Amino acid sequence: MRRLLRIVRQPFAQPLLAGGWQRAVPLLLAAGTVCVLSGLTIIWAARLTVPYPVYVSELGAVGAPTAGPFAIALLLIAAGGFAVALASGHVRSSHRLLDRWAPAASLGFAAVCFVLASQVTCTSYCPVPLVDPRSTIQDLVHTVSAVLGFAAACFAMLQVAFASRLPRVARFSLISCIAVAAITIVGGLLALVHVATDVGAWLELIGTTVAVSWIAVYSLALARVPVVTD
Repeated sequence: MRRLLRIVRQPFAQPLLAGGWQRAVPLLLAAGTVCVLSGLTIIWAARLTVPYPVYVSELGAVGAPTAGPFAIALLLIAAGGFAVALASGHVRSSHRLLDRWAPAASLGFAAVCFVLASQVTCTSYCPVPLVDPRSTIQDLVHTVSAVLGFAAACFAMLQVAFASRLPRVARFSLISCIAVAAITIVGGLLALVHVATDVGAWLELIGTTVAVSWIAVYSLALARVPVVTD
């Protein structure tokens, strides 16, 4: 158990793992960047085909014409996020409270959540779980997985914001974390109270764009920093 915890906290700390993963880092970062940007492009393309404001999850709702592309987009973002997570195990937060585990673990967990959200989509019109009587267990599973995925991604941003080896991307990460948290919370609250939902829908899309763009920027920043293990 202690060995497993050490690997989670510092994936490249084990000599047997370090060599292989370090050689794969450039490929993982390139693949991750292409995947997340492709997924984001598909989401925007799907959204622009809908002539009225919809929340991002509604693009993948049961029966929606954009459901197929939406699922592919989430899987691409998840695959890209996981690839970047694998390539960034050497990154550590310098803040004691944020250093319980590596940012890679947070990003990897977010990727798993997005895979679940892509496969368990919300029902037609995405009723808000526990608030809308039309909501089902399927809606609850999708919403919880999506919220946990965004929360984990935000926590990864916060961890990287205090990574001393990445000063430039650290500042960008802090700004992105605050922006994604604020935008998605406001958008979610508007959906709960059914007020200005058109604004809330655009806010969610903007928050999603910032979050996915952060993964791409983080990946590109890592490509310029040599892997250094402790």
